[in-house]
Amino acid sequence: MSVEIRVPALGESIVEATVAAWRKQEGDRVSQGDVLVELETDKVNQEIFAEQSGVLQQIVKQEGETVGIGDVLAVIAEGAADGAAAAQPAPSAAAGERVSAQAEAAPGKPETPVEPDLAPSEAGTATPLARRIAAEHNIDLTRVRPEHGRVTKEDVLGYLEQHAASPAPQAVETAPGGVPPPGPPARTPSAPSAPALAGAVPTPAAPRGREERVRMSRRRQTIAQRLVQTQNNAAMLTTFNEVDMSAIMEVRKRRKDSFKERHGVSLGFMSFFTKAVVGSLKAFPRLNAEIQGDEMLLKYYYDIGIAVGAEEGLVVPVVRDADCKSFAEIEREIADLAKRARENTLTLSDLQGGTFTITNGGVFGSLMSTPILNGPQVGILGMHKIEERPIAFNGQVVIRPMMYLAVSYDHRIVDGREAVQFLVRIKELLEDPETLLLEG
Repeated sequence: MSVEIRVPALGESIVEATVAAWRKQEGDRVSQGDVLVELETDKVNQEIFAEQSGVLQQIVKQEGETVGIGDVLAVIAEGAADGAAAAQPAPSAAAGERVSAQAEAAPGKPETPVEPDLAPSEAGTATPLARRIAAEHNIDLTRVRPEHGRVTKEDVLGYLEQHAASPAPQAVETAPGGVPPPGPPARTPSAPSAPALAGAVPTPAAPRGREERVRMSRRRQTIAQRLVQTQNNAAMLTTFNEVDMSAIMEVRKRRKDSFKERHGVSLGFMSFFTKAVVGSLKAFPRLNAEIQGDEMLLKYYYDIGIAVGAEEGLVVPVVRDADCKSFAEIEREIADLAKRARENTLTLSDLQGGTFTITNGGVFGSLMSTPILNGPQVGILGMHKIEERPIAFNGQVVIRPMMYLAVSYDHRIVDGREAVQFLVRIKELLEDPETLLLEG
């Protein structure tokens, strides 16, 4: 009896996926619950498990293929392992003798070093990105030795760099008996070059190694489509302001040690900004809404998306009910979400249902930028690099740690006056952190 492994329902709004990596190969024995294959969707990667024990009889969908809900991925057969193993012929003694005879028939010929293959289990644990790079450069993953058990992008690139840098062996003329002749090596006469035609224009050689064609991951394709869709469907504008970070930095300096000792997490900037955003959204609820047809859906709950830059592309996990959480709970949840985003272990529920988004380009050194809306949301706050600048304060020029802030908004339901006041309110709350306890 055999069982078909099909693509399950992958979550809300996800109708197709890409086969990222097979963890088992045809003929492998599998146990119920073993990971068979990893599917890449536009939001998260999902592992598909064996529904029964047996042998992976057939792989129907190969890596890189697009699959839909209900498509057959593979077939598992019961009790076929022993027969499959018996069908593999053992190497005969005659074959061994032929190999020995060939080795003896070529005296003096240097042996070509051969890299040992990795075990199939090691080759089958490459990351999807590593497999994609290996396929583009025709690299056999069984020859790539992982540093930490699973073949990563760095392992493949290191293998590629090492073999690209290896000089090609030069042929050496040998005398009878394998001894090189004395004197300088013989030079191979080159063919005489044809005379250049009068008036001929030399054709430049095609550049080598200066271009690379890389397939966009499904997540990257979806990001591209949604960003273009947002810009086409929303009347997006951006307003800017700046905030003096002196007060927050002073609070963090005084409280960071006791805060970490008590809560087990560092006191960062994100909890302050999350609280400030919640306080301002309460004052200007249209920035916490979305458009549905000819209606505005105003939301009086505050699920704040935190943009995280992961290897496969930007993801926005959500801190739910941020207005009901303490500073420590927000910091702890953001740290956990960011860690799982970089490890590609977020679930669909972590990414769904945000009402407003915060993105921090300052961690990468951005001084100012225009964030793009995360549809169907109508507002997004952009944080930037903290930089000491001279400002006028009480009639004097002083040096203060300043940060530019940007709020992009959908002008269809949010007026410019409202967006400016929203950002000014965030500025006021950040420059007077005590008010965050009352209004954030």
